[in-house]
Formats: sequence, C-alpha cells, structure tokens
Amino acid sequence: MSHEYPAELEILPLAKIPSATVTVPGSKSITNRALVLAALASRDEACTLNGALRSEDTEVMIDCLRKLGFRVEADWNQFRVTVHPNETDRIIPAKKADLFVANSGTTMRFLAAMVSAGDGEYRLDGVPRMRERPIQDLLDALRQLGVDARSETKNGCPPIRIRTSGLKGGEVRVRADVSSQFLSGLMMASAYADNDVTIRVEGSRVSEPYIRMTEAMMGADWLIGFSAIGPEVYTIPASPRVQGPREYPVDPDASAASYFWAAAAITGGTVAVRGFKSGDAIGSLQGDVRFVRVLEQMGCEIPYSADGLIVQGGKLHGVDVDMNDISDTVMTLGAVACFAEGPTTIRNIAHIRHKETDRIAALATELRKLGAEVEERDDGLTIHPRPLKGCAVDTYNDHRMAMSLALVGLKVPHVIIRNPGCVAKTYPEFWQDLEKLRGNL
Repeated sequence: MSHEYPAELEILPLAKIPSATVTVPGSKSITNRALVLAALASRDEACTLNGALRSEDTEVMIDCLRKLGFRVEADWNQFRVTVHPNETDRIIPAKKADLFVANSGTTMRFLAAMVSAGDGEYRLDGVPRMRERPIQDLLDALRQLGVDARSETKNGCPPIRIRTSGLKGGEVRVRADVSSQFLSGLMMASAYADNDVTIRVEGSRVSEPYIRMTEAMMGADWLIGFSAIGPEVYTIPASPRVQGPREYPVDPDASAASYFWAAAAITGGTVAVRGFKSGDAIGSLQGDVRFVRVLEQMGCEIPYSADGLIVQGGKLHGVDVDMNDISDTVMTLGAVACFAEGPTTIRNIAHIRHKETDRIAALATELRKLGAEVEERDDGLTIHPRPLKGCAVDTYNDHRMAMSLALVGLKVPHVIIRNPGCVAKTYPEFWQDLEKLRGNL
C-alpha cells in the first residue's frame, strides 16, 4: 500500500451545505477477525473475504499470518483476500516466528491467543506506542491454559514472547475491562485447544458490541459451537476440524461511516453512507452504527432510505451519554459537540486512555486549542461549546484523532491537521472521500 501524504493538511470549509452519498471501506474489526478465523479453519478449502479492508492494520495482520506459514493472497484491486488451506498437520504451520504488528491492537491481541494454540516459540512486538499498551490480562489467561506467555520487559506490555505446546483446555479467568480484544482473541483460539475451554469473565466488560461481533462470527459464520451462560461464562468445545465459509462478505466500516454522519450534523447537510440500512442502528453486527442514535438525540434526523443510512443535520443541542459500547466514536462526537447548544458529557470511557494514544487527554487538549472549553475526568469529559478558531492540531499518530478533528475544519477556517498520513492505519482514502462532500468528485 503506497500513499503520499503531506506533513500538514489544511481543511477548507465547505462552500455549501452538503448533500452527498458516500461509500466507506470494509470493516477493520470484521476483516481482522475473519482473517484469524479463516486461517485457523482453512484445512480443506480456501476462504475468500470479499470487501476486505486494505489498511495498515489489516496488512500487518496478513503479513504476520504469512510469517506464521499461512498462504494468504490479496487482490486489492477487488478488495478480496483469500486464505488458502493449511496443508500441514499443525494448527500454526510455523514453529517459530518474529511478528511485527505496528500499532494494531487487534493483531497483537488476536495473534497472541492464536499462536498459543500452536506448538513453538513466537515473539510479538510493535511500534513504541504498542509497547505502552497493556496485554497482561491476556497473558495471565494464556498461562492458565498451560502457555508460557510473558512480557519481555515485565511491565505487562509488548514485546511479548509465547512458548507453547498448545492450549491445554480447562477453565480460565480473564478480565475484559481494559480491552474486549483479550476476550475475543481467547474465544477464537479456544476452539483449537486440546480440550474444552470454559472462559469466566471477571469484572466489567468494555466495548460489548465487539464481543458480540466475535460471538456472531464464530457461531453463525464459522459454525464453532459454544454456549454462553450470561455475559460471564463461555464454554467452547475443542473442535480443531472446523470448516469455515468458502466466501465471506465484509460489511462497510461503521466507525469510518461515523465521520460522514457527523459531517452532516456539523454542517446541517444530508449525508448517506451506502451499505447500511436504517434498521442497522439497532441490529447491526457493528455497534458503532448506533452513533447515529446519539446524533438523533442531539437534533439530527435519520430519514429512511433504501440507498444507505442517512443523517440529516438539524439544530444541535448537547447530550449526556455513556459511550462505553461505541467508544471508537468518542472523538467524532467531540467534534460535533463543539457546534451544539449547551454542554455534551461523555461517560464511562476510561479504557480509551490505552488506545493509540490517551484519547481522553488528547481530545481535551486539541479541542481546547480550537477554542472549546473542556472538563477532563478519569473516565470521560464534558465539552462546552465556545467560539472556535482555526489552528494547527496534533493527531498523536492516531487515525481517529485526525479524522475527527478534520470535521471541525468543514466549518471553521484554517484548521490544519498535522501528520494526516496516520489515517492509513484504517482508512487510507479518507482525505479523498472527505472531498466528496464538496460535490465536485
């Protein structure tokens, strides 16, 4: 993947209220889960992912799978990825691998669990920020299943080293209050344990919709039988001969779509995103579709359309909202809140301090630069709208900070995004797609 980005990018305000229909790329969360499930299940037939996302996060996942001995072919002209059958008698073909995951949390957490089902020694590392992102809860769980899983620096963060002769099975306890990816990774790998696995979740769970996404993909698409006793206990039978689908469609990314729905709210325009339906805000596999309901609470309308999920801007007012389940859209809401009447309070999101950056602190800092008044708390923030001014904003090498802060520039002159290339992590074509709101592309 080769894109050239400037060091800084000025966002020009829209000359007219937008009325647009846009297409966003495939879901990162679904693509990376499907790649893991397809690799583990690819025994007799290939599995082709249609509509797969091409981004840094998905390309590092594919690169790591190849280093683990899986044959993965990507046809990015068609956004199609094929995982070919594993022709060895091993769950993980390679007995040893050194894996670089950049700053992809899904790749780090999913593969740490996945390689533990193999037989060998594996090292996983990433960029400096990844070395600050916690993974100890997952390592503790893997050790309960008989795996030697350790942080090399003994601080509970990568780089990590996995020495394993397979997951033994039995009962394991895991926390999911820092990242839901610990539980998701453990669930997907547990089907390939030597014996049945019972997972008991301790404490609260963050980003619940992503856990339900894993459940749905395992059960409905890869036919991995498991039973859930409430949200705390899962029993996953050992089933190493699971055969997944020959083809799997990847839905458009709801987190990516949120920026365009937010653009409609900020500008008072009308924006439809293809690939979603009005009812998706309730029953979608991706929880972030429900972001449109937050916009509706703020004063937007969600008219029915057969062409996509539409947000129509209106007079905005602040809201008080728990965003634990849709925390990837916190920064998007932060941008919208600057244009509302009255304060917006965002709660129950302490876990996003452990993302690509400390997203609570970073969002508060940059919105203050733009003129908003922001109260920061341990688990959230309150944004008081004030007259806004253009300035250069920092993105902390965080794709979601860049895309969210750019929305302010659709109405406020002289907003400059530093390091706009960080969007390549999940949405390389974002800047080109944002220009479509001008109606001249």
